[in-house]
Amino acid sequence: MAKIVFEEPDGTERAIDIASGQSIMEGAVRNGIVGIDADCGGACSCATCMVYVPEDWLARLPAKDSTEQSMLEFCPHVQANSRLSCQIQVSDALDGLRLKVPQSQQ
Repeated sequence: MAKIVFEEPDGTERAIDIASGQSIMEGAVRNGIVGIDADCGGACSCATCMVYVPEDWLARLPAKDSTEQSMLEFCPHVQANSRLSCQIQVSDALDGLRLKVPQSQQ
Protein backbone atom coordinates (compact mmCIF):
# COMPACT_ATOMS: atom_id res chain seq x y z
CA MET A 1 0.00 0.00 0.00
CA ALA A 2 1.17 3.50 -0.76
CA LYS A 3 0.00 6.92 0.37
CA ILE A 4 -0.44 9.14 -2.71
CA VAL A 5 -1.06 12.87 -2.30
CA PHE A 6 -3.17 14.64 -4.92
CA GLU A 7 -3.37 18.37 -5.42
CA GLU A 8 -6.85 18.90 -6.86
CA PRO A 9 -7.50 21.69 -9.38
CA ASP A 10 -8.64 24.12 -6.64
CA GLY A 11 -5.41 23.56 -4.67
CA THR A 12 -6.92 21.21 -2.09
CA GLU A 13 -4.50 18.45 -1.12
CA ARG A 14 -5.83 14.97 -0.38
CA ALA A 15 -3.76 12.00 0.73
CA ILE A 16 -5.19 8.57 0.03
CA ASP A 17 -3.97 5.02 0.51
CA ILE A 18 -3.97 2.87 -2.62
CA ALA A 19 -3.33 -0.85 -2.53
CA SER A 20 -0.35 -2.25 -4.39
CA GLY A 21 -1.33 -3.57 -7.81
CA GLN A 22 -4.09 -1.04 -8.40
CA SER A 23 -3.60 1.84 -10.76
CA ILE A 24 -3.36 5.34 -9.35
CA MET A 25 -6.47 6.16 -11.37
CA GLU A 26 -8.48 3.37 -9.69
CA GLY A 27 -7.56 4.66 -6.26
CA ALA A 28 -8.33 8.25 -7.24
CA VAL A 29 -11.78 7.36 -8.60
CA ARG A 30 -12.65 5.25 -5.55
CA ASN A 31 -11.73 8.16 -3.31
CA GLY A 32 -13.47 10.89 -5.31
CA ILE A 33 -10.39 12.87 -6.34
CA VAL A 34 -11.71 15.90 -8.23
CA GLY A 35 -10.54 16.05 -11.85
CA ILE A 36 -9.78 12.36 -12.30
CA ASP A 37 -12.75 11.49 -14.49
CA ALA A 38 -11.42 8.25 -16.00
CA ASP A 39 -14.09 8.20 -18.71
CA CYS A 40 -12.65 5.08 -20.34
CA GLY A 41 -12.31 3.16 -17.08
CA GLY A 42 -8.57 2.71 -17.38
CA ALA A 43 -8.31 1.49 -20.98
CA CYS A 44 -5.85 4.27 -21.91
CA SER A 45 -8.24 5.66 -24.48
CA CYS A 46 -9.47 8.99 -23.12
CA ALA A 47 -6.73 10.85 -21.20
CA THR A 48 -9.19 12.15 -18.58
CA CYS A 49 -6.95 10.90 -15.77
CA MET A 50 -3.88 12.96 -16.60
CA VAL A 51 -1.71 14.12 -13.72
CA TYR A 52 1.51 16.09 -13.40
CA VAL A 53 4.35 14.18 -11.74
CA PRO A 54 7.11 16.05 -9.88
CA GLU A 55 10.43 15.93 -11.73
CA ASP A 56 12.15 14.01 -8.93
CA TRP A 57 9.60 11.17 -9.27
CA LEU A 58 9.62 10.76 -13.05
CA ALA A 59 12.61 8.40 -13.15
CA ARG A 60 10.99 6.17 -10.51
CA LEU A 61 7.98 5.46 -12.72
CA PRO A 62 7.88 3.04 -15.64
CA ALA A 63 8.42 4.71 -19.01
CA LYS A 64 5.42 5.79 -21.06
CA ASP A 65 4.51 3.30 -23.75
CA SER A 66 3.46 4.41 -27.24
CA THR A 67 -0.28 4.21 -26.44
CA GLU A 68 0.03 6.50 -23.43
CA GLN A 69 2.24 8.91 -25.36
CA SER A 70 -0.32 9.05 -28.18
CA MET A 71 -3.18 9.78 -25.78
CA LEU A 72 -1.21 12.56 -24.08
CA GLU A 73 -0.73 14.28 -27.41
CA PHE A 74 -4.47 15.06 -27.43
CA CYS A 75 -4.44 16.78 -24.02
CA PRO A 76 -4.63 20.56 -24.25
CA HIS A 77 -2.40 21.18 -21.22
CA VAL A 78 0.15 18.39 -21.61
CA GLN A 79 3.58 19.01 -20.12
CA ALA A 80 6.82 17.04 -20.12
CA ASN A 81 5.87 15.64 -16.70
CA SER A 82 2.34 14.58 -17.70
CA ARG A 83 1.27 10.98 -17.15
CA LEU A 84 -1.98 9.07 -17.36
CA SER A 85 -2.73 7.80 -13.87
CA CYS A 86 -4.41 4.69 -15.32
CA GLN A 87 -1.00 3.58 -16.59
CA ILE A 88 0.84 3.79 -13.26
CA GLN A 89 0.55 0.71 -11.06
CA VAL A 90 0.94 1.31 -7.35
CA SER A 91 3.72 -0.34 -5.38
CA ASP A 92 5.24 0.35 -1.98
CA ALA A 93 8.00 2.27 -3.79
CA LEU A 94 5.46 4.98 -4.69
CA ASP A 95 4.64 5.79 -1.07
CA GLY A 96 4.70 9.58 -0.70
CA LEU A 97 4.21 10.37 -4.40
CA ARG A 98 2.61 13.78 -4.91
CA LEU A 99 0.56 14.42 -8.05
CA LYS A 100 -1.14 17.52 -9.39
CA VAL A 101 -4.44 17.29 -11.26
CA PRO A 102 -4.55 19.89 -14.06
CA GLN A 103 -7.20 22.61 -14.24
CA SER A 104 -8.27 21.36 -17.67
CA GLN A 105 -9.94 18.31 -16.13
CA GLN A 106 -12.01 20.21 -13.59
